[in-house]
Amino acid sequence: MLGKSNVCVAVLKNLGDFSAYEKNIRYHQSPGKSQILIQRDEEARADSTFERVRQARSRRSNNADGLFAAISQEDAMTEKIKRTERRVALTKILTSRPSQLFSLSYFSTLFEAAKSTLSEDMEAIGQSLEQFGLGKLETVAGASGGVRYLPCRSMDSMGSLLTELSEKMSTSDRIITGGFLYMSDILYDAHRMARVGEIFMTLFAHTSPDVVMTVETKGIPLAMMTARAFNIPLVIVRRGSKVTEGPAVSINYVTGSSKRIQTMSLPKRALASGAKALIIDDFMKAGGTARGMIDLAREVGAEVVGTGVLVATSEPEHKLVDDYVTLLILSEVDEQTKKVVITPKMPI
Repeated sequence: MLGKSNVCVAVLKNLGDFSAYEKNIRYHQSPGKSQILIQRDEEARADSTFERVRQARSRRSNNADGLFAAISQEDAMTEKIKRTERRVALTKILTSRPSQLFSLSYFSTLFEAAKSTLSEDMEAIGQSLEQFGLGKLETVAGASGGVRYLPCRSMDSMGSLLTELSEKMSTSDRIITGGFLYMSDILYDAHRMARVGEIFMTLFAHTSPDVVMTVETKGIPLAMMTARAFNIPLVIVRRGSKVTEGPAVSINYVTGSSKRIQTMSLPKRALASGAKALIIDDFMKAGGTARGMIDLAREVGAEVVGTGVLVATSEPEHKLVDDYVTLLILSEVDEQTKKVVITPKMPI
């Protein structure tokens, strides 16, 4: 049987066109232009596919890098928020309980943070408080140490507050019959008395009192805020003994202005022997009440380490108490002219 090529040869020979036969052989033995174009097109498509794959991989890589960057930025922001929230909470806890010592272990457990991190927080908080004259943080070393907020006031801060108070008290509508000055609205203003209490804490911090002592009734808010600033108890002396307070020690004292004999008493369990007492009162004219409290404290064996009053009169010049600190001086109350002269006395 004749093969396909032999048949082609035979046919072409019969037709007398052997050259066509040779052309046909050369066509099948070497690639034509169309085959070369097809091959090149396939190669181009392969290159294009490879480039698309490379670009897709590059885009995925860039997207991954961007995702990782976004996650890192989000983590940093979250950490910053956590730090800010922690510092706000630390500031609130410390300033809400002045002079109370907190251990770093307490805060470490509360915030689940390392002590080194908390130390950085304390340093930043302390710098901010001092920068704005709002007090300072004190670090106590040792096993029983820690950190505490001391509401110490700067001289500028004290001067500003005392000037504000003197201006408020100097209005003529405060004059009461008998030459007295109405002060109840100021004495029962918790915010103002808290700031005044911090002034007394600043001035008497070196005395390290164990209790703040006052007499009923108008001096109680100021004494209470001073005791809060020191983080110590308040002891209230009464004009008469109360059955509900148990056994009491009573003394008679002479008022400095009217020279009348009055009685004041103190529960025995209120003030321990050897305790250091800081006397705080709202007003002093001749010093008879303050003198009575000093004598009463000594009667129970306590030591008076200081006496502070919000307002003292300029007359009489010599009081029954030798060593005291007053924040404001009342020089004149004239019912006829409706004139009130009260000025700050900046303590040194």
